[in-house]
Amino acid sequence: MTEKKDVKESGWNFDNSYARLSKKFHSSLNPTPVSSPKLIIFNHTLATSLGLNSEVMQGKEGVEVFAGNHIPEGAAPLAQAYAGHQFGYFNMLGDGRAVLLGEQMTPTNERFDIQLKGSGRTPYSRGGDGRATLGPMLREYIISEAMFGLGIPTTRSLAVVTTGESVIRETELPGAILTRVADGHLRVGTFQYAAKWSTIEELKELADYTIQRHFPSSEDCSNKYLSLLQEVAKRQAKLIAKWQLVGFIHGVMNTDNMALSGETIDYGPCAFMDTFAPATVFSSIDTQGRYAYGNQPPIAGWNLARFAETLLPLLHEDQEQALKMAQDEISNFPEQYRSNWLAGMRCKLGLFNEESDDESLFESLLSMMKKYKADYTNTFRALTFEKIEGLELFDTEEFNQWYEQWQTRLNRQKESKESSQQLMRNSNPAVIPRNHRVEEALEAAVNEGDFSVMERLLQALANPYAHKSEQEDYMNVPQATGMYRTYCGT
Repeated sequence: MTEKKDVKESGWNFDNSYARLSKKFHSSLNPTPVSSPKLIIFNHTLATSLGLNSEVMQGKEGVEVFAGNHIPEGAAPLAQAYAGHQFGYFNMLGDGRAVLLGEQMTPTNERFDIQLKGSGRTPYSRGGDGRATLGPMLREYIISEAMFGLGIPTTRSLAVVTTGESVIRETELPGAILTRVADGHLRVGTFQYAAKWSTIEELKELADYTIQRHFPSSEDCSNKYLSLLQEVAKRQAKLIAKWQLVGFIHGVMNTDNMALSGETIDYGPCAFMDTFAPATVFSSIDTQGRYAYGNQPPIAGWNLARFAETLLPLLHEDQEQALKMAQDEISNFPEQYRSNWLAGMRCKLGLFNEESDDESLFESLLSMMKKYKADYTNTFRALTFEKIEGLELFDTEEFNQWYEQWQTRLNRQKESKESSQQLMRNSNPAVIPRNHRVEEALEAAVNEGDFSVMERLLQALANPYAHKSEQEDYMNVPQATGMYRTYCGT
């Protein structure tokens, strides 16, 4: 009777398709309980869309679930196995500090993974403690919700709880668990794991499952596995273009951090670029710049090539033919990305139609922005509202010539100036999670127990295209404080 009440009142509605796959791909286990969990932040809007009862979720029962102390009826907790290239080197990996509770079926019959991050050791922990600290979990909450507001496919954050226990890193830090919501957690690394350590039958099982869950239209194609490769590449081309268009730097584009669903996943040392510089790196461990802003498109292509390699046994019985098919598809990726990026840049500059010289127009602007160290977000915002002042770039003859070319280009299209400006308003955010603002919120939360700074930041980021006056404080660039660095952190 208690369990039925649990389901009815809480709204949990699990159907666990991944748990029905071969045991090769996961290990069943419960999260490790914690001593005294406390809810720190809760996403009401997301909870409602998932069909969850917000009142119950914020009470003792919900907090116990978010902490891993209580397993709701219908859940099938597990840790997923996967591998991956980390900074170019292949490793066996897996969920070392995360447990997938199950797959929530929403009132509109959508399926979402519910994962606890920082919930204890698993068979894939590789000597780690399986725990997470409060700062990085709040950081993921802030950045993932900001990405959602920007209209970029992303995992989302439902809740963060503190555990009442300390986690030892370089110092003693408060432990925390993030509840992550995702279309799915299938990764390029999942297929790399299957290709290396599974049978062909198990690889096929995984591929069929991926198609059924994320790409059902591929089922009717003459070669559904080739279609799978094509569809994954399409989604990545769109995703990476969206990253570039807002100046987002993931930081660790390892193959295990590329979700086949086309979502941004695994927010570690990520950040948004202020001054436009393609070589920008924020991650403290990316000493060679492998995952710099300007390298993200080619790295995505490299990761997709690793995915294509895993599919070779399924693409064609003749492996030479399979290799050619894979190579042909991967060779299309740069142009797929470029097409998405050009379309996005046209929107950022109010262009509705296509002309052959558009790319040159865009590259000229970016070249000047780099030369004069202009702020990426605020430059496009200034162009949107025709406030051509306050930046060194705008006082140059180079810019004046470019501006005349841009205005001439705008005048050649049939759409009105008002329509172009509205397109730019909808494409150029007023605010991004500026690094200094994120750090300010995290410092207040972790060191002082003050979560109001983070809550105000989240409110400003919820609708970045609103261009409201109350967002203005969050538009300011930071004073020069040296090179900003982020850390993977757990």
